[in-house]
Amino acid sequence: MKELGNITDIITEMAAMLSAELAAAGINDAAMVGIHTGGVWVAEHLHRQLAINEPLGSLDISFYRDDFTRIGMNPVVKPSQMPFSIDDRHIILVDDVLHTGRTIRAALNELFDYGRPASIMLATLIDRGGRELPIEANVVGRVIELNPDEHIKLTGPEPLELEIQAST
Repeated sequence: MKELGNITDIITEMAAMLSAELAAAGINDAAMVGIHTGGVWVAEHLHRQLAINEPLGSLDISFYRDDFTRIGMNPVVKPSQMPFSIDDRHIILVDDVLHTGRTIRAALNELFDYGRPASIMLATLIDRGGRELPIEANVVGRVIELNPDEHIKLTGPEPLELEIQAST
């Protein structure tokens, strides 16, 4: 496996980067939303480290995906949890792996069904490239390059571990 470093250390680095981004933007009341499943796991750690007052929100974007037929998904849908109003709020959206951008697009669509945020900042543990949509994270834990026949998966929630696997 390619060496990525300790995930706890990467998340601590991400928290520092997010804190700096928020300070530079003059934001002191951000709310955080994780994308089910891995994004929620990462968000739980970031949420604690940033001492965000609002409860953590979570999105299950299964119904918002545009690739059901292509990847043969038969989703097990869990309800999204949005324990705060997102209208005029600064939102930190968290995911585990940024690849094509389609998961983030789906998450943005769902977020806007809840209201109109003032801004959305994207934080992702891993950016593996391969974008199909023009989406870029504000904060990235690690950028890695994978071979076309590989993918990366976050397992957890305790401990959080990254696995690089050959596509089947």
